[in-house]
Amino acid sequence: MTPLMTEAGAPAPLAGGGQPLLVVERVSKSFVAGPRPVHALQEISFAVADGEFVCLVGPSGSGKSTLLRILGGLAAADGGSVFFAGEPVVAPNPAIGFVFQRTNLMPWRTVVDNVLLPVEVQRGHVDEAARRQALRLLRLVGLEGFEEVYPKQLSGGMAQRVVLARTLLQEPRLLLMDEPFGALDALTRERLNVELLRLYERHAQTAVLVTHSIGEAVFLADRVLVLSKSPGRLVAQVSIDLPRPRDLALLGTPEFARLTQQVREQIDAGLG
Repeated sequence: MTPLMTEAGAPAPLAGGGQPLLVVERVSKSFVAGPRPVHALQEISFAVADGEFVCLVGPSGSGKSTLLRILGGLAAADGGSVFFAGEPVVAPNPAIGFVFQRTNLMPWRTVVDNVLLPVEVQRGHVDEAARRQALRLLRLVGLEGFEEVYPKQLSGGMAQRVVLARTLLQEPRLLLMDEPFGALDALTRERLNVELLRLYERHAQTAVLVTHSIGEAVFLADRVLVLSKSPGRLVAQVSIDLPRPRDLALLGTPEFARLTQQVREQIDAGLG
């Protein structure tokens, strides 16, 4: 399988020919830092099909996190456009959920109350139906029995499970994730990747995840998009045609190793 190189301004083809939920058209972004601007992104274009899992990889400084914030309306592009469900993204959208590396849990609130915090903020109160749903999601992410404990009593992996439950409670149509497991040890990270895939498949969501881990990207994604060194350009995509559902046994297969090497080669090429 040969990676499809993507020219600036030409959206990457969709996996399986699906209809686009997210469309990115010639997005560029610069920052003022000292005497001259820093060019973070340069005319990036791609589309994400409804139900697709896409991972963004690239060297440090390639603008991956900046791009993710633009996709979710948390930052504005200097040029280009982003469309979600056919509408331009110009501000945060409740149908777009975020999971960041920092959990930002409120230390004075219990686990279930942290999950319910967005509901309380949006509605001004928490009804019984929302609480039942929060408890159901905590069971789904393996935190049954921890509903009434406080964040200081949780491990890093458990705290990230709380964040996943909190985000899923809002029933986002698009899930954006910025290195959510990057600070965790390798074994915990692998287990949470399996958990994330289970939740993704159960909720039939669309996901875009930023990661520095090539193995993580190949394990999770339907398609891996490769950004170049700064200024970040979309230089390649690799379709991940591994069967679903996936489990950790996949990590030891020749096909997984081949795809991992393929993505690594494209990252190396983007450094040139």
